[in-house]
Amino acid sequence: MKFSDVISPGFSTAQVARLTGLTPRQLDHWDRKGFLKPSLRKAHGYGSTRRYSFADVVRLRVAARLRSAGVGLARIRRCAEALERLGGEADDLGGVRLLVAGSRVLWARSDREVVDLLKEGQLVLVFSLGDAVEETAGAVARLNRENSSDAASRAEGRGKQIF
Repeated sequence: MKFSDVISPGFSTAQVARLTGLTPRQLDHWDRKGFLKPSLRKAHGYGSTRRYSFADVVRLRVAARLRSAGVGLARIRRCAEALERLGGEADDLGGVRLLVAGSRVLWARSDREVVDLLKEGQLVLVFSLGDAVEETAGAVARLNRENSSDAASRAEGRGKQIF
């Protein structure tokens, strides 16, 4: 799907509320607290309209999902700050994978690298058990070949002996 087909030049608070499942009141509260602010047009007094970008809507949807998973606003804020600090660019949001494990929120930067967003960006290395299983199976196969060739050479040696 081409994102340019669905991205508008900006979204109103009512549209963002429908897209994220958040209430306009929550969006207003989050903006006033500086949690997730609209990037296109900020509110300037009573009755003014906010305009959110597509990236804003994505961030708000993620925040709403984290919130519904039981992650508190302070932790969500720390996650957003860490993602921004560690290079979670708005253009690259499609490649970002977040993992929620209990009270931890992890950013899977690649198949081998995970960053704990709540521990000051602590890097956690990941390895596949499938790789370990394949490597072990290969080592066992080599060992079996070595053992069978050793047994064959011992048998050959015994066949040449004269009693």
